[in-house]
Amino acid sequence: MSVKPEVEAFFDPSTNTISYVVKDPNSSSCAVIDSVMDIDYAAGRISYDHADRMIAHILKHELMLEWIIETHVHADHLSAAPYIQGKLGGKIAIGDKILVVQDVFGKIFNEGTEFQRDGSQFDALLKDGDTYRIGGMTAVAIYTPGHTPACMVHVMGNAAFVGDTLFMPDGGSARADFPGGDAATLYDSIQKVLSLPDEMRLFMCHDYGPNGRDIQWETTVGAEKAHNIHVGAGKTKDEFVRFRTERDATLSMPRLIIPSLQVNMRAGEMPTDKDGRPMLKVPVNGL
Repeated sequence: MSVKPEVEAFFDPSTNTISYVVKDPNSSSCAVIDSVMDIDYAAGRISYDHADRMIAHILKHELMLEWIIETHVHADHLSAAPYIQGKLGGKIAIGDKILVVQDVFGKIFNEGTEFQRDGSQFDALLKDGDTYRIGGMTAVAIYTPGHTPACMVHVMGNAAFVGDTLFMPDGGSARADFPGGDAATLYDSIQKVLSLPDEMRLFMCHDYGPNGRDIQWETTVGAEKAHNIHVGAGKTKDEFVRFRTERDATLSMPRLIIPSLQVNMRAGEMPTDKDGRPMLKVPVNGL
């Protein structure tokens, strides 16, 4: 808690995603967390305006990018990790349970044997409790499944990047009905996050401005424990599972789930057809 990284947030209004540049306070080293590649899905065009903003920030402040972290395989936006890596370097990392996600969605998208299901598209696969360095700052990966089988929270000094494990207190929690998701498991994972010190800063991957409030992305463990509408104030696992199951049954699929899963399980690379052209599939009645 004595280490206080410098955190710069980048909000993407198209997907309500917040990406981060996290700087070691005692060096020029930094990490990128949950980057976004822009897509016009109807037109079949990709671009990199959001990623370019992050790159410009890193270059302006003369930072050295060491890690490009994915908290999980996102179902609502496409990762720009390889684009950023091509400009600035750094290692792309995700939780080691990516193998489970690749196996499940490799079948759903009818991927052939050329699609490797061993996580080799990423530079590093992190296990629960693994540590890595950003300059002189130690980061810790905590396994937090439930939303997906491969979710991880990354703790860097007094800041924790929670992916979709939690939302802001008035936003509650993420759904748990995707393949491999589980509401009871998500509750247990949230309790792991809430066992961190009350003063720990928590940074969200998404915010939707409930009840018309301005977009927010930073809170604390103490605030979540006291006020989170889904798990705060002593709500039990049974209460959470019942609420989450009923709520998830009413939700539509994310707008970009089909392109997101295909790209993100490949570490941000676009799939290609037999002639090497970028190409996405639409599995009919597969999700």
